[in-house]
Amino acid sequence: MFHDRNEELDALREEYETDRFSFAIVYGRRRVGKTELIKEFCDAHTHFYHLASQDSSKTQREKFVQELATHRDERTPRIEDWHDATDYLGEILTEGKQVVAIDEFPYLIESDETVLSAFQHLVDTVKDDSQSMILLCGSSISVMESEVLGHESPLYGRRTTQIDLQPFSFEVASEVIDYSFEESIRSFAVTGGMPMYLTLFDYEESLETNLADNHLSKTSILYDEPEFLLRTELRNPSRYMSILESIANGYTTPNEISGQTDVDSGPLSQYLQRLRRLRLVEREVPVTARNKKTKRSVYTISDEFLRFWFRFVEPNRSGIEQAPELVLENRILPDLDRFVSTTFEDVCEEALWKLSRNGQFDRSYGAIGRWWYGEHEIDLVGLNEQTPAAIFGECKWTNTPVGMDLAEDLQAKTDHVRWKNGEREEAYALFSKAGFEDGLRDALGDDWHLFDLRKLSNVLS
Repeated sequence: MFHDRNEELDALREEYETDRFSFAIVYGRRRVGKTELIKEFCDAHTHFYHLASQDSSKTQREKFVQELATHRDERTPRIEDWHDATDYLGEILTEGKQVVAIDEFPYLIESDETVLSAFQHLVDTVKDDSQSMILLCGSSISVMESEVLGHESPLYGRRTTQIDLQPFSFEVASEVIDYSFEESIRSFAVTGGMPMYLTLFDYEESLETNLADNHLSKTSILYDEPEFLLRTELRNPSRYMSILESIANGYTTPNEISGQTDVDSGPLSQYLQRLRRLRLVEREVPVTARNKKTKRSVYTISDEFLRFWFRFVEPNRSGIEQAPELVLENRILPDLDRFVSTTFEDVCEEALWKLSRNGQFDRSYGAIGRWWYGEHEIDLVGLNEQTPAAIFGECKWTNTPVGMDLAEDLQAKTDHVRWKNGEREEAYALFSKAGFEDGLRDALGDDWHLFDLRKLSNVLS
């Protein structure tokens, strides 16, 4: 099933429709939908598609050239190396406007480093005589960014467009998740926005059944997915897995992570930097921090599925092997809503960005994020430097309607936010799963914005 990706498709179409040679790079994590994207794009054009495999260089070359010959409806030529293979490809690129897409390009690089120089020679040779497009695609972010896009790559500077494909936002994912809005947030908390994970769920079944059939089933793709994902990028993923597990369990500062994993601060910094480059971890600082090197930084897992897996699956592997239904009933479901509360904050932030972009507040906010200092913390703070103005928000995923106590507490905490105090305009936002106490809306001023699930759903529809 192909869904959305209109922005990425438009970018590829616009690039293809130029009257020059195009060299496009598409990369991103496993399961993010790269292959579906390039196939959807290629289906509208004359194209040649090749999926690389983890074979020897000789086998890879022979398969590649054989498929090219079949595409041209001719006998397979004799080739000696990758330069011969790309010379043959060059003939296709100059025969008429078309797309040549090579999926999992890192497998070719791993089998033979001369692939890079061969494709460099190809691009330099055909770019003045062709209006076709070469599209290279890969799941290994480290290989694509260093060996294909990096400064030391033979291909450096030759791309004409690139797409770093990201998981779906909640707004887009909710179009696939066929649950109620409330249950969609819970479901998104355990799958994240990876298209393949979303499509594994049977939405005619309950969320609990889907968890049992996917996350807790030894025969399911998702059961071992994080290990496969890490092995794609890392030779020895065990240390990285312990770091991810500690973050998922609430140890988010460098000192806390170091204490949980017994990794010294020096090496830990390198591990965290690698995880950030792989889009698995994010470094977060208070939204008001001007100096991004502030020591008040924390680390979060950037993917909801991985956060769930390292929070509930990895620590309970022994129990899951013996009695997965008991792990679900006794370990996961009692703590699920507390886990989902963090996802709810992310969903509310997504809504706040959309409201700001669409001009639905008196002011727009160019920076939105969490704020904390000492014992004080605010779920969402949006900043407008020009006015200046700030909006402060709290997000409550509880079964109790929000009342005046929370509003007063939020307003009191804003005094501790040291950002343009005394000159900023202030507004407030409350997001609540259970809604609000009777009369709260009337008791608050016009600078307060209240969002229950129905109103939040309207924003993100």
